[in-house]
Amino acid sequence: MVLQDLSSQIAAVVTTTFLGGIAYLTFLRFNRIAEVEPIAVSGGESSGRLISRKEVGKHCVADDLWIILKNQQSNKLSVYDITAYVEEHPGGQAILNNAGKDSTKGFYGPQHPSRVFDMIEDFYLGDLQP
Repeated sequence: MVLQDLSSQIAAVVTTTFLGGIAYLTFLRFNRIAEVEPIAVSGGESSGRLISRKEVGKHCVADDLWIILKNQQSNKLSVYDITAYVEEHPGGQAILNNAGKDSTKGFYGPQHPSRVFDMIEDFYLGDLQP
């Protein structure tokens, strides 16, 4: 009986934390959109801007943070300026682990809810030069 009560409490905490995280990310997304004008790209479209890996590497600190992500469908490498999101990142300083570099492995990790895959497009700058 005690074990069953404990598992119910754990399930309630996990559910609340997960749903709270999604609500928080949604809140951040809509508030940030009102503050800045991001370059929005949907459906894998390209702005035509090509950015070198060297240029991305220059933006590797919390107040100027760019990352590279590989699109899972197209295998295209794109560049994102996530500076505006650093302070709001629920994972804290973990967002800096691959600052100025390819962050694909960490971005597609199990810690991120699927909502972030939509949110990232708000930070799109261009494609990585081949």
